[in-house]
Amino acid sequence: MKNEFYNYILNLQDQITAGLEAVDGQARFREDIWERPEGGGGRTRVIENGAVFEKGGVNISAVYGKLSETMQRVFAVSEDQFFACGLSLVIHPKSPMVPTVHANWRYFELYDKNGNIIKQWFGGGQDLTPYYLFEEDAIHYHHTCKTACDKHNPAFYPIYKKQCDTYFWNAHRKEARGIGGLFFDYCQATDQMSMQQWFNFVCEVGNSFLDAYLPIVGKRKAIPYTPANRTWQEIRRGRYVEFNLVYDKGTLFGLNTNGRIESILMSLPPHVQWVYDHHPEAGSEEEKLVKVLETPRDWVE
Repeated sequence: MKNEFYNYILNLQDQITAGLEAVDGQARFREDIWERPEGGGGRTRVIENGAVFEKGGVNISAVYGKLSETMQRVFAVSEDQFFACGLSLVIHPKSPMVPTVHANWRYFELYDKNGNIIKQWFGGGQDLTPYYLFEEDAIHYHHTCKTACDKHNPAFYPIYKKQCDTYFWNAHRKEARGIGGLFFDYCQATDQMSMQQWFNFVCEVGNSFLDAYLPIVGKRKAIPYTPANRTWQEIRRGRYVEFNLVYDKGTLFGLNTNGRIESILMSLPPHVQWVYDHHPEAGSEEEKLVKVLETPRDWVE
């Protein structure tokens, strides 16, 4: 299973970076191959200063070895030998009219002292973080997520949509990071779903990513914007950074398994503002977005 999924994310990385380069039309991804001293490594691809994308990364990794005591407590396990692989991406567009997007699809194995698999699971998801709310974009994004889920189980979308709203929640701000999408974790074999079926589902979601995101980029990338729009984008990016550094489990896992720092923190945007006690003007497009973030909405009937 781990070889099958690793080969899948290798190919998916190629597909996604090619699609993003095509819509940008100018920038190309820089590639770094890296190794982890404790075992494993990865292939990091970063795009910067493009016509559309200011900064972004599409990274894959496969790491293995001894699980730290901290992560044993996080996973509530006593075994310490693990394997984990996945693809993680964050794309920060230049224009505030184009949303930031994040996605991650991962697979994990835990072993006993004899090297036998005692636990294995999939996790992942994808979510959208706009700076200005175009409702038709939100509907398109969620409809694409729902279509991918429905091919495997009609119950998946409402469950994983709700889990996404719950997970990407900045509790100290009492608002969502964005307009959500899907979030699922610890997807293990049951009487209803085998590991192969979970594999097929995760691949379905991964394959839907470009269909969910690229039409939105194409529609919004040429919309004119003002310096004030850009300032708002940078303020909202600050909330994005707060979530990633305070709550995000992937960041925590990377830091606690001696992951590659540059790859872990590639999710941070290059230009950010923290303005003291900032509130958008009443009735503005900025306030419209904040009201939706304070009360997550169902975008698909």
